[in-house]
Amino acid sequence: MKYVYCPACGKKLTSKYSYDEGNVPSCNHCKTLYFDTPKPTVVVAVVKEDEILLLKQSYIYKNSKVLVSGYVSQGETVEETALREVLEETGIAIKDIKYLGSCSIPEKDLLMLTYMANYSSGSLVKSQEVEGVEWVKIKDALSQMEEDVVGRAVVKRVLCELSKG
Repeated sequence: MKYVYCPACGKKLTSKYSYDEGNVPSCNHCKTLYFDTPKPTVVVAVVKEDEILLLKQSYIYKNSKVLVSGYVSQGETVEETALREVLEETGIAIKDIKYLGSCSIPEKDLLMLTYMANYSSGSLVKSQEVEGVEWVKIKDALSQMEEDVVGRAVVKRVLCELSKG
């Protein structure tokens, strides 16, 4: 998030040199530096035997399916976010959450933390924010995710993890 005004006192921020960080927005009144803060999100590849869970959310990508994802809420761990988002969007519970890596999307101020998890229990029930939710053969998933660069990378990583298995 890029600040123009100080969140504490409301005065206009100026630029202050901060050594290895370069110029950073600063409040001369409060003596506080305001570093850009990306929004942390999780992306979860849910696996059930030889299938992976894909969602259709046209507001994200018109022609692609995606993995479960969502923003980390204040006071929540990323693992709690993964559990919550999967349950909210699909109605199922997951287990064995494994961190796969991260990526940054600077133009959207996102820090995406990627995970894979195993299906635990429940039946698919899509939320109102999801147009569709289905289990797809993992080997077929990439062909249904043309626009989703991050999701495709996660699925490739999942395929690698499963081949080690």
